[in-house]
Amino acid sequence: MMKKFNISLVAALLPLALAGVAQAQEQEDGIDVSGTVRVNYAYKDYSESSKDKGGDFAFDMAAIKFNGKLGEWGLASEYRFFDGWQALRYGYGFYDLNPEWQIQFGVNQVPFGNPGFISNSFWFGVPYYLGFEDDYDLGVKGVYSSGAWGTEMAFYKNAEYGAGRADRYSTDLYSGVVNGTEYNNEETNQLNLRQTYEMSYEGGRTLFGASVEFGQIYNNKTGNNGDRYAVALHTDSSYQGWNLQLQAMQYEYDAADAVDSNKIAVAAYNWQYEIAAKAQAYSVNLAKTIATDWGSLKFYNDFGMVTPDVADDGYDTSYQNVTGCAIAAGATYTMVDFIVGKNMYASTRDNGHVGLPEVGDSWDKRININFGYYF
Repeated sequence: MMKKFNISLVAALLPLALAGVAQAQEQEDGIDVSGTVRVNYAYKDYSESSKDKGGDFAFDMAAIKFNGKLGEWGLASEYRFFDGWQALRYGYGFYDLNPEWQIQFGVNQVPFGNPGFISNSFWFGVPYYLGFEDDYDLGVKGVYSSGAWGTEMAFYKNAEYGAGRADRYSTDLYSGVVNGTEYNNEETNQLNLRQTYEMSYEGGRTLFGASVEFGQIYNNKTGNNGDRYAVALHTDSSYQGWNLQLQAMQYEYDAADAVDSNKIAVAAYNWQYEIAAKAQAYSVNLAKTIATDWGSLKFYNDFGMVTPDVADDGYDTSYQNVTGCAIAAGATYTMVDFIVGKNMYASTRDNGHVGLPEVGDSWDKRININFGYYF
């Protein structure tokens, strides 16, 4: 699944050149340059080679970020270099109309689901693998904040990269052959709305929210359009170091001229796979953060499930549970995760799908430790 790390000389030197330009402008334009380097250890109990070697330790990624503001104008971007591939995570300009309104244009975060993440771990929550967590597309977004109320409205013309590209950070529809089925789908003309309300109290706060998403699916072989939608209710509540995240969502991809209307292909992290075309997804995450003299410890358990809702009765529920600890110390951030999965892409032996007919009937387990240095 992973390729040998090989970045060309131009790609390797470009961020350094850009960093030099940005640093030269830092005082004048207020540009801040930062970055990340991460390595990763993985042990899979369902892989004989992993068990024989005692796991695998490898380079994960390096990232460079540019953030800054000049008057009411600003920019935010992050570019990542992985093991053998590279991709933009986000890159957009913004303009503050007034203290309550901001307009963002470019590749920005899609306002859907719990703001930020619906997960605590390195492994993401199940919505990420369906295209609904930390997703970034190309378009314009308006962000409104006044008192306890927050509103985000956006229009995205298309995904951040073409549909035939799997080496991308965000999960988007994929055009190509996956597990023997040909897909010709592209995301286009997407509308998003997220409304939140924050209730503050002594020792914490609770953020209530609802999200909706509508868009088209263009078939680049026949020229016809299908459609898609997603809706979600979400809550993020904190109290004296405790945090509870709850989310329930439903989505449907209704592609035009589909070979099989029960499933559709998506891609992320340099791989492509299939998901149920219609399903519900549920997330229940509990965390406790403990402050220390040298940083903090966050203990968490993230549980997610995807229940397919398609015409084929043979499609099975997917499960993922991640128990872990995030260790923040100085410029380092380490996530130690124990992942248990059943019929779930990236968490189990069968890496080909989410919510499709189950292969085998076992709960697979793996350990993942990700160490990051931030500068």
